[in-house]
Amino acid sequence: MKKIIIVLIFGLIVFDVFIWRSIIFAGPNKNLEAYFLNVGQGDSELIVLPGNVKILIDGGPNNKILENLSKIFSPTDRYIDLVILSHPQADHFNGLIDVFKNYRVGAFIYNGQNGTANSWQELVKAVKNSKTPAIVLAQGDKIHYQDNHLDFIYPDKIALKSKDLNAAALVEKLQSNGLTFLFTADIESKIEKILAQKYDLKTDVLKVSHHGSKYSSSEEFLKETQPKLSIIEVGKNSYGHPTKEVLERLSAVGAKILRTDKDGLVKITADSGKLLIFKSD
Repeated sequence: MKKIIIVLIFGLIVFDVFIWRSIIFAGPNKNLEAYFLNVGQGDSELIVLPGNVKILIDGGPNNKILENLSKIFSPTDRYIDLVILSHPQADHFNGLIDVFKNYRVGAFIYNGQNGTANSWQELVKAVKNSKTPAIVLAQGDKIHYQDNHLDFIYPDKIALKSKDLNAAALVEKLQSNGLTFLFTADIESKIEKILAQKYDLKTDVLKVSHHGSKYSSSEEFLKETQPKLSIIEVGKNSYGHPTKEVLERLSAVGAKILRTDKDGLVKITADSGKLLIFKSD
């Protein structure tokens, strides 16, 4: 019998930092925890695998990530196992400069491309000064820890030659606790089509691509992924993100929509096939 995944929306808005921390710091995690950080107009996600293995994907556009991490980590916890940069655009990597200055990191993973923003060299210097090994990964690479699987499904060698940084962004599919998460960076519909033709993309939680741009999250892609929960990481912007078109397409496939500009820092735990969702400003 097909397993039924139940999405429980707690709608827990917590204004007291002590209460929020008491939820998060209840003890060593036995189940997957995924955080979608409230960093403004940019992306940043933190995965905490069972056993407290921490994987940070992107760092947002500024040092607001430090405020987010202080709500999640205990004051003495200054270690992140892996930092993954999806692609070298400032709204994804600027915050990582301060992460490398304030936390010890086991390894830095990226696609091998260099950024063109002035702050890119600051990140390069911060990684070097922290003595963190840098590792280039792409399509076909995998990270396995116990029963948790993080598969890199994009980009391929051809895409990495593109001058369009969005078109060569790392895309990851995470499977943990019987649930699937898809992290899509800033890919657009043409890349979504390629992935849908090559992989089984059905997912429980979708990190909506490119902050809800109308050029991403195509109708065909969403029919393939069938997300039960979609997270849009977005802040004040002049692009119209998230667009009406994307919001309508997500609703059409029955996806519950959360937005960091409205819902703040979002925490998701996976427990026995259920998604438990907490929100905090």
